[in-house]
Amino acid sequence: MIYQFVLGLAITLWILPQGIAFLLAAVNHPFLGPYLLSSLVHAYPSGVSGLALLLLRVSVGGLFMIHGYPKVLHLRQWANSIKTPVFLCFLSAWTMLGGGLFLILGFLTLLATLPILASMLFAIVLHLIESKPFIAKDPYLISEDQYQGPLGKGEPPSWEKAFMYCVMLIALAVFGPGAYSLDALIFGQ
Repeated sequence: MIYQFVLGLAITLWILPQGIAFLLAAVNHPFLGPYLLSSLVHAYPSGVSGLALLLLRVSVGGLFMIHGYPKVLHLRQWANSIKTPVFLCFLSAWTMLGGGLFLILGFLTLLATLPILASMLFAIVLHLIESKPFIAKDPYLISEDQYQGPLGKGEPPSWEKAFMYCVMLIALAVFGPGAYSLDALIFGQ
């Protein structure tokens, strides 16, 4: 278990300085500028488009806060259940919780979406490794003993939900938070 922690720490120490260097270069680059912290598009749409982005951003952010909070509280149990090092689960849980809050506020939206997107892509990989289907069988067609959780029959396993979160996060990363966000207030013109 210690080797997994050391590997995770080494990867973090290798990636973190590169990420900081990229951010500093992005802020000073005339084409990229500081709005890159917000989205891949240099616009903050208002009106119906802005309201749609607000709804998407707040919904996705709220859902990730709801998913991240119990993972933070029960970190070791969650890590054991998905057979993943605690350090990686720690990063994933806190990016869900913190990134969700940043999405709700519309603050540093692009930077908030990328780590959550990485967590969701990792979730898809875990589902594929376990040969789980894209769309689960109808829960009423599953035998009683096949998928039981501690509270009884639950949602059948599939990677459909993680895929849909990836699609929503990519949309937010590309189109940005919209006019009704802190990013628009800070970086808007």
